[in-house]
Amino acid sequence: MYLSRVQIDINNRQKTRDLTHLGAYHNWVEQSFPNEIATHERRRHLWRIDRLAGKSYLLVLSENAPDLTKLATYGVPGTAVTKPYDQYLAAIKPGQIMQFRLTANPTHAIKRPGSDQPRIVPHITIAQQRQWLVDRAEKSGFELVKQVAADDSQSESVAAFNVVSRDYPVLHRKRGRGVRLSRVTFEGALRVENPVLFKQTLVKGIGREKAFGMGLMTVIPGR
Repeated sequence: MYLSRVQIDINNRQKTRDLTHLGAYHNWVEQSFPNEIATHERRRHLWRIDRLAGKSYLLVLSENAPDLTKLATYGVPGTAVTKPYDQYLAAIKPGQIMQFRLTANPTHAIKRPGSDQPRIVPHITIAQQRQWLVDRAEKSGFELVKQVAADDSQSESVAAFNVVSRDYPVLHRKRGRGVRLSRVTFEGALRVENPVLFKQTLVKGIGREKAFGMGLMTVIPGR
């Protein structure tokens, strides 16, 4: 596995004018793997858009390393990098406290009158979106935990995780009108409970719409 990143050149509108919907970002990611295209492989690439300190980044998790020239198509020159991920995954241990970031598509199924096929609808409120992640923690191999605030002399615990952004980006499908997907980014702390399940979660993602920038969780060791 490889984890790759490139800073999106958001100040160059001529370069990024095509990036108006999630499908365009999906195509950018797919085109970054020309060898897979040439051999007609259909490998899943998890990705997300991070916005940090006024800059935007495309982050990609993949089985094969991307072509950095292709990954830099809409990027700031010289910012495309990739790193092996397997060694990092192998070092994850049970009980380890980690800081996480996850962009996901929290949804639930509701019954349709007269139909056996449920309707998939997004969770709307922050409380619903938070509960969606809580409900998936155990089967994903981790527990959401509280941590002590670094600047708190009373050593009081802070929330295990927060919703740090919510929006509804457009996805243009091949047929019909474009649709808006619910995109939610969570940040917080977790404890690894089942390393096997947890590593599968990091590699395979959480929730729906993984092809369109949802589901990728990344972690770093906590304090």
